Amino acid sequence: MTDIKVVKQYWDKRPCNIRHSPKQVGTREYFDEVERRKYFVEPHIPLFAQFERWKGKRVLELGCGIGTDSINFARAGADLTVVELSPKSLEICRERFRCYGLNARFYQGNIEELSSIVPVEKYDLVYSFGVIHHTPHPEKVVSEVKKYMGEDSEFRLMLYAKNSWKAFMIEAGLDQPEAQNGCPIARTYSHDEIRELLREYEIISIEQDHIFPYVVEKYINYEYVKQPWFEAMPEKMFRILEKKLGWHTLIVARLKG
Repeated sequence: MTDIKVVKQYWDKRPCNIRHSPKQVGTREYFDEVERRKYFVEPHIPLFAQFERWKGKRVLELGCGIGTDSINFARAGADLTVVELSPKSLEICRERFRCYGLNARFYQGNIEELSSIVPVEKYDLVYSFGVIHHTPHPEKVVSEVKKYMGEDSEFRLMLYAKNSWKAFMIEAGLDQPEAQNGCPIARTYSHDEIRELLREYEIISIEQDHIFPYVVEKYINYEYVKQPWFEAMPEKMFRILEKKLGWHTLIVARLKG
């Protein structure tokens, strides 16, 4: 079993999305460009997070990274608490909030031990996008989350999909889970495996989305050129493919009554 320290070191070395802009890290221009690029490539994220819905509500984000979703929850008026394993990522997230004059509560630590890090209180939303599949013991995380939920709370999370275009490409040796090499843990889940992981929750919805269509070599140079097979595909057909074989499984759950 991979130690959590190895996971921490990996994300400290290169925080997720850190290279989404060539501008100076920590500037408003940098953060604005990171956000534009992230949501251009992954437009399903704002639709899933529903930032505006949580105005005046208590939101707990597990694995905030450099804070792109975090800043949008805060901007929309949420009462936000974030937790991040990587001190480097959390440092950049804090700087992002200072840059925009927004507030949140920041905690650094392992979300498998959430209740030893964050005071146990009820939140309207517990949100974790693309994080839990990177931790050694996902079952510990989902067990901890229950302590922070009331009967009307939602748990919104994204897990990598086993039945997906990207997983097939990884299996064939043509792709890798993350932009940087050597990700120590990147689990994938079938819908049945998700239901088993969340067996103590009521799953409200579960669906797939997101296939990355761009030529990687051009994308890293900020050029958005689609792979020929995706360029030739009608948009409606591509969206069907994303819904059937998307890399991101989007789950909404509540505590069982």
